[in-house]
Amino acid sequence: MTPSTSAYPAGHPKPRTLGELKRIPDFDARTAGLSVKNEIRRNLLRAIERNDPLFPGVHGYEDTVIPQIVNALLSRHNFILLGLRGQAKSRILRGLLQFLDPEIPVVAGCEINDHPLRPICRGCRERIAAEGDNTSIAWLPRDQRYVEKLATPDVTMADIIGDVDPIRAARGGRDLSDELTIHYGLLPRANRGIFAINELPDLAGKIQVGLFNIMQEGDIQIKGYPLRLPLDVLLVFSANPEDYTARGKIITPLKDRIGAEIRTHYPTTIEEGIAITSQEAWTARDSGIQVEVPEYLREVVEEIAFQAREDKRVDRRSGVSQRLPISTLESLVSSAEQHAARAGETQVVARVADLYAALPSITGKMELEYEGELKGAEVIARELIRTAIGRTFSKHFAEVNFQPTIQWFEGGGELKIPDLSSASQRCQQLSKVQGLMDHVGRLGVSNRKDEAHASAAAEMILEGLWAHRRIGRSEERGFYAEKQRSPEPRESVSRPRRNYN
Repeated sequence: MTPSTSAYPAGHPKPRTLGELKRIPDFDARTAGLSVKNEIRRNLLRAIERNDPLFPGVHGYEDTVIPQIVNALLSRHNFILLGLRGQAKSRILRGLLQFLDPEIPVVAGCEINDHPLRPICRGCRERIAAEGDNTSIAWLPRDQRYVEKLATPDVTMADIIGDVDPIRAARGGRDLSDELTIHYGLLPRANRGIFAINELPDLAGKIQVGLFNIMQEGDIQIKGYPLRLPLDVLLVFSANPEDYTARGKIITPLKDRIGAEIRTHYPTTIEEGIAITSQEAWTARDSGIQVEVPEYLREVVEEIAFQAREDKRVDRRSGVSQRLPISTLESLVSSAEQHAARAGETQVVARVADLYAALPSITGKMELEYEGELKGAEVIARELIRTAIGRTFSKHFAEVNFQPTIQWFEGGGELKIPDLSSASQRCQQLSKVQGLMDHVGRLGVSNRKDEAHASAAAEMILEGLWAHRRIGRSEERGFYAEKQRSPEPRESVSRPRRNYN
């Protein structure tokens, strides 16, 4: 995104004192009344006019979430993002930084980033009255204008608003009720910037009361001392929809003062999920071993998350984070990397077998219902992998006749592939299966002589046939016939019944 216009004209020396700041032509007129919400609104409109990407790295929200956020910002609303874990809520909130000016002038040393021409704290007002145009000016960059706090039940009013500092009072010889004895909390320190609170309902009720009082009146109370402090802050929040209800832990007056409630969601298509996972997963390793993950295997990884979100044994209120496919893909690459290192190879193509090595990355990302707890997380994870493979297999081989391959197994054929076998060895074994290699082209293998890609694709086909129960598979035997051919029926010989009466 193109940087926003600076507060001082291009080519003009950066002011270091209040007097130099005043001498900038029309500076006061251009910035008067420009609150942080107006500043964001102005820069957002410029970005829209330039057709800049508004939230780079956020996929799948272009037609749903982002337009609602834009409306909230243009309306100068404080807003909250409601969504389950792993839905890019924190990334979006931090992305608001791009709509701030590159830097703004502040009174040097001020704890709450006071505007030099319109100070709100008593300390800055007294300092400017004493020093006049010689008052020092500092320039605050945009990355220091974002303050984020994870809400927990132990957060205190002193953390958010501030508290009286008795040591400061003693050193200055001041009364404890003096405003200059206050040690400001996170919210005042976010003045002229953005203050974000994650998991808002986890804040204690009295802290929520303090928040909505500031949002509405600009008043704060510290140790019973009322203080008028008209902070200039954009307040943004995130929460789980289950907690953000009248029956939850959010107080109604605060809920009423939040301008917009915006719902986030998980990726709606496999393609969106793959784009997010590919962006976030650490797959470019520095080991000297090149690991390639075929596209169909990336589809399987993403399909696992989609299946988990629909599974009744997985707690839908907690959700299945996008971190599941991200961690799974990273573990899959690590498994392939490990096998290549053991075999002394420098290039390797990831296989379905590597997916099962990623089971710990799947089980740790799901919260199970009672029925799921009875079966166990690993059993459910294996079932999710099988279902995901079956869905991906159907997508690529919906109308393909695999009867010759199935008949090869029904005729007594079995195939077990050792984990540490080379690509050449695997390809030789898989080529024995009748008709199997004829279909690897549907998985993007353009050259069957490419043993690494061809063998990986052939294994995927066998796993797909097993997922659809066309053939069997076990750890001991490998792949075999789901049902053996029944022998020719023999002529039955009738035997007389014995009479026990």
